[in-house]
Amino acid sequence: MKDKTVTLVGLGAIGAFFAPRMAEALGPDQFRILAGGERKARLEQGVRINGVIHHFPVISPEEEGNPADLILLAVKASGLDQAIADIKNQMGGETQILPLLNGVESEEKVAAVYGWDHVLYALMRLSSVRKQDDIVFENDRGEIHFGEKCNENGYSERVRAIAEVFDLCGIPYAVDPDMQYSLWSKFMANIGGNMVGALLDIPYGAYRVSEHASFLWRHAMLEVLEIAHQKGIALKAEEIDKQEIRVKTYLNPLNTPSTLQDLRAGRKTEVDMFSGAVVRMGKEFGIPTPYNEFLYHGIKVMEEKIEKKWEDA
Repeated sequence: MKDKTVTLVGLGAIGAFFAPRMAEALGPDQFRILAGGERKARLEQGVRINGVIHHFPVISPEEEGNPADLILLAVKASGLDQAIADIKNQMGGETQILPLLNGVESEEKVAAVYGWDHVLYALMRLSSVRKQDDIVFENDRGEIHFGEKCNENGYSERVRAIAEVFDLCGIPYAVDPDMQYSLWSKFMANIGGNMVGALLDIPYGAYRVSEHASFLWRHAMLEVLEIAHQKGIALKAEEIDKQEIRVKTYLNPLNTPSTLQDLRAGRKTEVDMFSGAVVRMGKEFGIPTPYNEFLYHGIKVMEEKIEKKWEDA
């Protein structure tokens, strides 16, 4: 697949990690951004990443005749349905799709339209921050994890083909033995640090010194753990301990979770795919989720506050 085409949908924090490397390694004939309308016009003006303005080739969803071999979906949850529709003309017989969204449901949504033969599991390990019009992240800290649902017995042909592309582009990656487990482990971590941090307006460093923040963080994640077990995913409680070590050791204590960044910037959040999904799945299995219910409704109120919903009430 190293001589094939790659289409990136979404040029936010995640997409910005891939775009410069792929543009340099693949060139304009093999790498492009998919966007339409006003967004296409805006991206063509350039995107600032780590202080450098980049100009990438941008094509519209209506263009036909040149399907991609690999599609990276790096949109937010609110844009997934539109992205699924937009990539229709990018699909070919051998096209593979990597959904890079947070949460645990995007792969199923994409596969429901294009089939599992075209979809692999994927997640990103990346800490990034938006500073006005600049997307800032540490180049040596990001990594994509991807693969079949189970990779314990070796890599499939399509996984090896995508790995060749990442090798060519200098993109760090890992193929986890159990990708579904990895997805749920990251999901649980997001429920803790991301949701609690957003509602309380605190950086990751708060979990290093505040027993109260850590209490909320742990109990929100424990609700995810119980739901995962009901779904047949053997998520281990020790993943919570691992996340605590990660937060207290590796993450920049001044960094803020993505949901808090959205709130501070006046943007809609992804709370529906985080605590909202936990509440929904909890009801499905009859599992109480009081911590995530509070996080969900609390962040929804913060969104309403941004919208000034009650000013004319």
